Amino acid sequence: MNFRFLGRSGLKVSEISFGNWLTHGSQVEEDAALACVKAALDTGITTFDTADVYAGTKAEAVLGRALKGQRREGYDQNDRGLSRKHIIESIHGSLRRLQTDYVDLYQAHRFDAETPLEETMLAFADIVRQGKALYIGVSEWTAEQITAGAKLARELHVPFVSNQPQYSMLWRVIESKVVPASDAEGMGQIVWSPLAKGVLTGKYQPGQPPPADTRAATKQGAMFMTSFMTDDVLTRVQQLKPLAKEAGLSLAQLSIAWVLQNKSVSSAIIGATRPEQVLDNVKATGVKLDADLLRRIDAIIGPVVERDPGQTSSPDRRP
Repeated sequence: MNFRFLGRSGLKVSEISFGNWLTHGSQVEEDAALACVKAALDTGITTFDTADVYAGTKAEAVLGRALKGQRREGYDQNDRGLSRKHIIESIHGSLRRLQTDYVDLYQAHRFDAETPLEETMLAFADIVRQGKALYIGVSEWTAEQITAGAKLARELHVPFVSNQPQYSMLWRVIESKVVPASDAEGMGQIVWSPLAKGVLTGKYQPGQPPPADTRAATKQGAMFMTSFMTDDVLTRVQQLKPLAKEAGLSLAQLSIAWVLQNKSVSSAIIGATRPEQVLDNVKATGVKLDADLLRRIDAIIGPVVERDPGQTSSPDRRP
């Protein structure tokens, strides 16, 4: 089954829809109607047309029984992106799984070029007004996308407060454009991968295979870490260890503290496979790194830092 956008909206519909105007509840027996709907679902049809005037409401009742137990959310091509359908279904699913009535912050993960920004922001505004989220934010949006989203948020009178980008000593692509745009709109950064996917812990050695129990040792992990796993990068990371020791910190603590020196960063996201890692990493909070130490860090890793703002992007899939 192929799918098309419905007009300029972010809603996708199957090229073939199934209608039950002249059949269900009147011309065919219910067993045959149920079989037809099942066949439609099996072929990939996700768009069904009915109305209360069809067979005096009987058509709706038949279709309801035929679709009972079928998932509406997560069933078709709308199970991604920032269309109104997906946003509304997603917040309901999240609240159900989290066993809560609302979340404090609800963020748009990646920009969706397939959906008009107005549709996305209006859906988020409705969620805020319904009390299902208190604030809204984004993740990995460009400076231009952030500015456009903030303008609509002001018009809709909803709190647009955060951006969630990748940021670390080695990955600074947000500094030249995204951070100034966010600052201008009063948005804070909640950064992910402050340890550069674990490279800034110092556990990877140049010229040696990654330890067996690490992310880089897996096929999927290695795929996302290619740019960080060169001998040049790993050698320079090892040279940071004496600086961390001098500051009374582990290399991981130094790396997280470095991120938090940026006044535009509100929070740094850490992950852990052991409780001890959490206890170690949180010691970075409140640490102040002096200007000389920051300059020495830059002198070591400056040549391998990624700064290209073009690295902040989302796929454009709309034909």
